Amino acid sequence: MGMNGTESTGVITLGGGCFWCTEAVFLDVNGVTSVEPGYAGGHVKNPTYEAVCAGDTGHAEVVQIRFDPARISLTDILAIFFTIHDPTTLNRQGHDIGTQYRSVIFYHDEEQAAVARGFIAQLEQEKVFRDPIVTEVAPLSEYSTAEPYHHRYFEQHPSQGYCTMVVAPKLAKFRKVHAALRRR
Repeated sequence: MGMNGTESTGVITLGGGCFWCTEAVFLDVNGVTSVEPGYAGGHVKNPTYEAVCAGDTGHAEVVQIRFDPARISLTDILAIFFTIHDPTTLNRQGHDIGTQYRSVIFYHDEEQAAVARGFIAQLEQEKVFRDPIVTEVAPLSEYSTAEPYHHRYFEQHPSQGYCTMVVAPKLAKFRKVHAALRRR
């Protein structure tokens, strides 16, 4: 995807555990135009879900978020991201353990990198989290979209066990903490 500088400010790629969770939340955010689950940051081209889950490819489960900067800022997107996952646990979110669940912000340009690093520094300065933030800030590499059955997974399988136990509470937390940023 050849993106020019202007487009790239409206797309960010985030990894914060299982992409079913992050996708469900960001689909509910005002100003977000699309959310695509995928894999990024590994050393294999176009890996399968099974290979990523096995932890062999080095990829993180991510969502690529396209947004309208006139309606929502990158800072607001990061605020949501840091609300819905634990950025202090290395390579895990709850019971999901492995490098594929690492906390990571894959930036698309240097401006995003600066915003992300500044945001993390502010969280640490304000001691928002008891433990140090381990979120990686890295340039986007080896991105590929996830298999079609992962797209809008929570929407299609709301009563599936993982969705009721893990995804639904994250969505509820977002809606409570960031009510003003929800789709109307």
